[in-house]
Amino acid sequence: MGTRSTTKFIETYTDNTGKKKTTKLMCMYRQFDGYPSGHGQELADFLKDGQLVNGLGTGQPEKVFNGMGCLAAQAVKHFKDGPGGFYIYPLNNRQEYNYEVIGDFNTRELTLVCRGSNGRVMFKGNPKEFEFFVEKSNE
Repeated sequence: MGTRSTTKFIETYTDNTGKKKTTKLMCMYRQFDGYPSGHGQELADFLKDGQLVNGLGTGQPEKVFNGMGCLAAQAVKHFKDGPGGFYIYPLNNRQEYNYEVIGDFNTRELTLVCRGSNGRVMFKGNPKEFEFFVEKSNE
């Protein structure tokens, strides 16, 4: 029996009236190794060197995500290497660990959230900070 997890990809933005809007794009389910030092750390490693952009051009950093739809597609490609293991699930699915990758369209900031099965936030911050959370959790 594995430690199951979900990863939701969410885009936020502020509209013309100043109201914060949220669009949930996709939910990726992982059958095993969903705990923070497993999937959580792998997810943070995938995200931490990338830059969220709006449009592609010359002089881009090596690893870019052209919006949250592009980031979600790249995450599937990164994690899925054959049958089993990873699946696309309904957005309302919850498991033992639940991650959210939130990209702000206006600021281009990425936030990683880790929640337990009860919905309680265990971590919220940028992907580079996640490693410190994992180290502290293992002490």
